[in-house]
Amino acid sequence: MALQWFSNLNPILQAFLATCFTWFLTALGAGTVFSFKSIDRRILDGMLGFAAGVMIAASFWSLLAPAIEMAEAAQTPSWLPATTGFLAGGAFLWGIDRLLPHLHLGLQREQAEGLPTGWRRVVLLVMAITLHNIPEGLAVGVTFGAIGAGLPSVSLTGAIALALGIGIQNFPEGAAVSIPLRREGFSRFRSFWYGQVSGLVEPVAGVLGAAAVITIQPILPYALAFAAGAMIFVVVEELIPESQQGKTTDISTIGAMLGFAIMMLLDVGLG
Repeated sequence: MALQWFSNLNPILQAFLATCFTWFLTALGAGTVFSFKSIDRRILDGMLGFAAGVMIAASFWSLLAPAIEMAEAAQTPSWLPATTGFLAGGAFLWGIDRLLPHLHLGLQREQAEGLPTGWRRVVLLVMAITLHNIPEGLAVGVTFGAIGAGLPSVSLTGAIALALGIGIQNFPEGAAVSIPLRREGFSRFRSFWYGQVSGLVEPVAGVLGAAAVITIQPILPYALAFAAGAMIFVVVEELIPESQQGKTTDISTIGAMLGFAIMMLLDVGLG
């Protein structure tokens, strides 16, 4: 009944609701700061690895594969939209990474990346996590937009599976933000607030992605691949290196394997 109601909604509204769900799980994960003041480094590494695995699987099963299928159906070189969009997505995130001031957890204020700024340390920390969430929201939005555009290789259940997979990995990601902030001296409420704020960009990116592909349908395969490239950039640039900083690298590797397997199961099983 709920699925039938959801399927009758406008695709842009579907994308908005789906990304609100992924943001909610970010906030739910950030809420764990009310129960814990610190997080074991091994658990944090496992969380980061899990998030990386989910994003890698989603990049192929939910984004690149449909982009290739759509190009083949349009009798254009199947590699062109996938390759062009993928590289453009990575270049886009690289540009934001170079321009937007941000600071990764565990680093000193002087090690902030991006343009020089007088922003406070906590703002720079939130900006770093926000970078993770832009391609996630974009991926969900573009997928629902693909349904609205009539792409046969993307189903509603597949799009829901993508949102569910990203939401699942957002839970530990929210905890990975708020708990370290608490350990650095922030109050529980402030740690929670900053942790969930980092996920608010997902509904914005989701709506923009869905609207763009519905309005300009020829860009759809490029948009799918673009979202995939942006997600892979985040995985390789940040998630995997951060998850491998501890001594127990096997834990983060196992987390990545589990994340990939679960996302693949959700996409193939439901899609």
